[in-house]
Amino acid sequence: MEIVTQTPTAKAPAERFNGDVYLNMIETPAEPARLATALVRFTPGARTNWHSHANGQTLYITDGVGLVGTRDGDVVRVSAGQTVKCPPGEEHWHGGTDTTLMAHIAMVVGDADGDGTTWLEPVTDEQYSKALATVTRGEPMRRSVRE
Repeated sequence: MEIVTQTPTAKAPAERFNGDVYLNMIETPAEPARLATALVRFTPGARTNWHSHANGQTLYITDGVGLVGTRDGDVVRVSAGQTVKCPPGEEHWHGGTDTTLMAHIAMVVGDADGDGTTWLEPVTDEQYSKALATVTRGEPMRRSVRE
């Protein structure tokens, strides 16, 4: 058994994130296991780039309020205690709202080549503003968010 009492906080790389985002790695994939887990903290307005995961991704929201959006325009507002499951290959992004931070534990099962994440282009300010407007208007969510 190993007890890890502290993991260092690192600023997330600017080529994959917009705004101030901070990471604490919880688990890094090591054979034979392929689970990558991190605590990710988004300041207001911060978000990931568009990305997908070969084997999907699970996000457990630990603090604050945030958004998760997909290429087809689905946007969900998430808050502490909720879990979002992004299916394999789905291009999506996640981050804080314009006025609130959001923190989540991100869990990804990697593939033979690493964590299985494909990083894409940044979410534009226009896309982000549209996502905020969508959840502000209260449009129905087409994908479930489990509590």
